[in-house]
Amino acid sequence: MLQLLGGLVLLVAGAQLLVRCAEHIAAKLKVRPLLIGLTVVAMGSSAPQMTVSLQAAFNDTADIAVGSVIGSNTFNILVTLGLSALIIPLRVSRQLVRLDIPLMIFASAMVFTLALNHQLDRQDGVLLLGGLLIYLLLLLHQSRHSGHHHPHHDRTPTSWLRTLILMGCALLLLGVAGHLLLGAALEVASELGLSERVIGLTIVAVCTSLPELATSLIAAFRGQREIAVGNVIGSNVFNLLGVLGLTALLAPAPLSVSPNALAFDLPVMLGVAALCLPVFYSGYRITRVEGLLFLGLYLAYGLHVVSFTTGMPLASKLEHLMLIYVLPALLVFVLLSVVRAWRRQH
Repeated sequence: MLQLLGGLVLLVAGAQLLVRCAEHIAAKLKVRPLLIGLTVVAMGSSAPQMTVSLQAAFNDTADIAVGSVIGSNTFNILVTLGLSALIIPLRVSRQLVRLDIPLMIFASAMVFTLALNHQLDRQDGVLLLGGLLIYLLLLLHQSRHSGHHHPHHDRTPTSWLRTLILMGCALLLLGVAGHLLLGAALEVASELGLSERVIGLTIVAVCTSLPELATSLIAAFRGQREIAVGNVIGSNVFNLLGVLGLTALLAPAPLSVSPNALAFDLPVMLGVAALCLPVFYSGYRITRVEGLLFLGLYLAYGLHVVSFTTGMPLASKLEHLMLIYVLPALLVFVLLSVVRAWRRQH
């Protein structure tokens, strides 16, 4: 219990400090907070995910290494954005709809395609890291073309050295918090006798996503809605291309991808990423209703994963409910939202 409480306290403190540092960096560079959220904040909050995946790969638990990334990306969109939108409706930049969301969908599809042979090897790792390099170059190009059009006023001017030191402290706090929470969660999971796939998709994924969740929630409370959204999208792209890429490259053996991950988990991750495009396009914001929709989808996903793995009859009922009722209703809702948005803009 003390480990859990200590992790939560460090998590909140690190997230608050990280968001403040991001605000200072955006002001000093005279760029939009979105770009800082997509890069510095996203990669920093994804650091625990990188550590866990590399450790899992070297411990020969590939299901945790791969499953935690899949589960983390699904959690980031459905839970982190869902809860953030409940605090305050989130503005969505046109850049996200035109560039970053399509790239996140492409990265998800790329991982899915490379994993069709049931493994991710060193060659796949090189391809994924190459995709990350291209993405960073595109963001650099965006910053050069938008930097002079978004001046900021730093209300509490600080030196670069102090800002970077505080940023390092924030990342350290988030890393320690993630480690403490992960240790506490794995103890509970082992006592419950859960499989590596379920542990990776749920316990590990949620714990490694808590820095993103805390950072986005703090950003939403502080009114930094671009950082709240950019953090999630940037983290997802970095998880797919950076974390999986580096893990596949450095792992002593190719990362195995389970048949269940190919049949269900990866398609769900890809579908959730694709869902962002029409939702974000409809009004260039995420409303509270859409936030509740995201949270409901994650609840159904989590129940299905646990019930299917434990052999509960609830799994088949949930699958039937999702296929016959929920998904068609969701499709109609998204299509109507897109049509209304298109009419407003044209």
